[in-house]
Amino acid sequence: MLKSLLFILVMLTGLSSGSLAQTSKEDLLHLDKGWENALLRFDVEFLENLVADDFIWVHNHAGLIDGKEAVLSRAMRIQNGQQDDTRNRISRDQQVVILDSTGVVSGYTVVDRGPSPTTYHFMRTYTWTASGWKLLGNHTMAIPEEELK
Repeated sequence: MLKSLLFILVMLTGLSSGSLAQTSKEDLLHLDKGWENALLRFDVEFLENLVADDFIWVHNHAGLIDGKEAVLSRAMRIQNGQQDDTRNRISRDQQVVILDSTGVVSGYTVVDRGPSPTTYHFMRTYTWTASGWKLLGNHTMAIPEEELK
């Protein structure tokens, strides 16, 4: 619930400023951190509000490609008791670029599902709409352990 309120606050902040031009990179980075937290907590309401209807997520090496319905469905199943072994998600080294009505956030997310965490590089594309930022695309790629050293 708190995450959903945070999402609404971020969206309203963008709307109250009256234009995309006043949205800062920090605002988009904060919203992106909300995405990571919503995935960890399976916050269906936050995900429903953030993810665009035409959202596409290309997972590691295109081994899985899914959309908004799959993201929401998984979150709902886990909220309803399906087992999930994700213990933590920590993002780092994020960069934000905004051009016109498009924002891109890239960086690394360390996902701890045991026995050892996996580091993913991500690139998420946001688009500005009448209701604020919407997550349109996400591409994640696992970084081999040997490349992290």
